[in-house]
Amino acid sequence: MLMSILLQAAAGAGLAKLGAALGTGLAALAAGMGIGKIGSSAMEGIARQPEAAGDIRMSMIIAAALVEGAALFAIVVCGFIL
Repeated sequence: MLMSILLQAAAGAGLAKLGAALGTGLAALAAGMGIGKIGSSAMEGIARQPEAAGDIRMSMIIAAALVEGAALFAIVVCGFIL
């Protein structure tokens, strides 16, 4: 029963495009939220310990690059579906 429903859904390309569009939007939204959280935490850390600003900034840049890379990968995969 479930397999026949999944096969019928896979036959219609409309659901695949909807899923790809939703996946792309969610990946971009999650990346924005993640980078925002990284930035706010880094600013709090620098405000509490200004002498460690260089180390905190470097860690923030590395973490933001990893989040952005994962989001870009998700967007590319969703783009292949389209």
